[in-house]
Amino acid sequence: MAKTLNIPIISKLLYILGFFVRLLKGAGRFMFKGQISFKILVMQILFTFVEAMSIGAFLAIGIGGAVIIIVMPLLASFSQEHRIYSVLITMITRELGPLLTAFIVIARSGTAIATEIAGMVISHEIEAYISVGIDPIEHLGVPRFLGVTISVFLLNVYFSIFGLAFSFIVSMLFNSMPPSIYFNNLLHVLTMSDILLTVIKSIAFGIIISTVALYHGFAVERASTEVPVAGLRAVGTAFGWCILIDILLSAVYYMAV
Repeated sequence: MAKTLNIPIISKLLYILGFFVRLLKGAGRFMFKGQISFKILVMQILFTFVEAMSIGAFLAIGIGGAVIIIVMPLLASFSQEHRIYSVLITMITRELGPLLTAFIVIARSGTAIATEIAGMVISHEIEAYISVGIDPIEHLGVPRFLGVTISVFLLNVYFSIFGLAFSFIVSMLFNSMPPSIYFNNLLHVLTMSDILLTVIKSIAFGIIISTVALYHGFAVERASTEVPVAGLRAVGTAFGWCILIDILLSAVYYMAV
């Protein structure tokens, strides 16, 4: 019975893997002859990154301020105030930054992409592309795949900058110091492994979100009621995979250092 239940799951995972490989192949071709779909790429970055900058800044400010307000008094009680820089890099740059930006993109772009593509399938727009010889995955999927991946990376960088900058403002309540000293201390604590981990996480999350959203969008069949279901499935699946990959990458990092 267990084997019977596992067959559809394995089959679906293999199908998603094949779909991802097709997106990667299309991304390679897009670099050389993707001018027709370039506008879709630009619009995707505009929606996923530029329009999410305000909520990203709001969350970054909240996290940066909360870390200082909660952790600084605790460290001060042990005369370990200098440890605050390590805590800030760990919380904002290495851990919460990539994951929270991924959650923002899932909630906004993951849902939008899945429902948009699903609506195009239901309205037979995908069939129209195929009938005139246009590959819908390369024309519609690849620019969204690239746009989301690029946007998650940019939003993660933006989140880290805002969070660390606002943490300095709040830290002035506890210990007044010149900005140059504060940010020099942060840069002294920041290592290449921290930067590499946050870059890998953001790119991995962008790939997961875009692939899952596109897969569920293209997977609908004929009923219009499948459109919102595709969006919900994309969000739930992307959340689960992002959290799992985040745990795995962090575990590898902490075992390596």
